[in-house]
Amino acid sequence: MTEPTTPKILIVDDSTDIRDALSSYLNQNGCRTAVSASAQAARSLLKRDTFDLIILDIMMPGEDGLSLCRWIQSEIKTPTLFLSARAQEIDRILGFEMGGDDYVTKPFSPRELLSRIHAILRRVNAPPPGTPIADAQIVRFDRWQFDGARRELTSGDGLVISLSSTEHKLLSAFLERPKSILSREQLLERIKGHDSGTVFDRSIDTQISRLRRKLEKNAGTPELIKTCWGAGYMLTADVTRP
Repeated sequence: MTEPTTPKILIVDDSTDIRDALSSYLNQNGCRTAVSASAQAARSLLKRDTFDLIILDIMMPGEDGLSLCRWIQSEIKTPTLFLSARAQEIDRILGFEMGGDDYVTKPFSPRELLSRIHAILRRVNAPPPGTPIADAQIVRFDRWQFDGARRELTSGDGLVISLSSTEHKLLSAFLERPKSILSREQLLERIKGHDSGTVFDRSIDTQISRLRRKLEKNAGTPELIKTCWGAGYMLTADVTRP
C-alpha cells in the first residue's frame, strides 16, 4: 500500500459526540473520514469500500471492537488503532494480540491521535517486514547513526560503538520495523545462526539488555527499546534513511 496524499479513515464508535468531533478534526487536518456506530455497520461498509486506517472503539453494543478487529486482520488486513476507555495493561495487550497497531485511551488528545495515525501510516508504507537493510546503508534514529557495513553506531557527539554480530542483527530487525512490537520468537528467528553458541544458551532478554547498554542513556530506564509486557519489544524512535 502506498500512503495516499489524503488518508481515508473509518471511525467506529457508538458515541455520536466522539464520532462527530473526531471526524471533524481529522477532516480539518488532511484526512477523509467515514463513520460507523457499530461493528455490524462497519463490517458492511468494509465489504464495499476500502480505507487506509480504522479507528475502533472496544465497548460497543452487540459485537465488540476486539471481535471486529480479529475479522479485519483475517479478511482485509487494514491497520487498526483502538480508541477505548479501557485503560488497564491487560486491555492494551489484548488489543495488540487481536492485531491492533496502536492503542489510545479515552479521554484523548486529538493532536496526539493524529500523530499516531501518521506514525501507523508511515510504518505501513515502510519496506515489508524482513526486508534487509543494505550493508552499506546509513540509518539514523534518535541520537544515533547506524553503519550496517561497519557494524558501528556513531552518536551525535562522535562516540563510536562497535556491535557484535548478534547485536547487529537484533538492531537491524528493530530498524526495519520501528514503532512495531516484535515478539521474542521473531527476534530469536532473526538472529538464529549468528553467534549460535550464545543465542540459545541465553534468553533474548539478555541480548536486549546488552544492546540497551550501548544505545540507551540509562539502560535501567530504557526509552529507545521499550518492553511491551506479554508481547515483546519495540523501538520507539523514528528511523530515517538518507
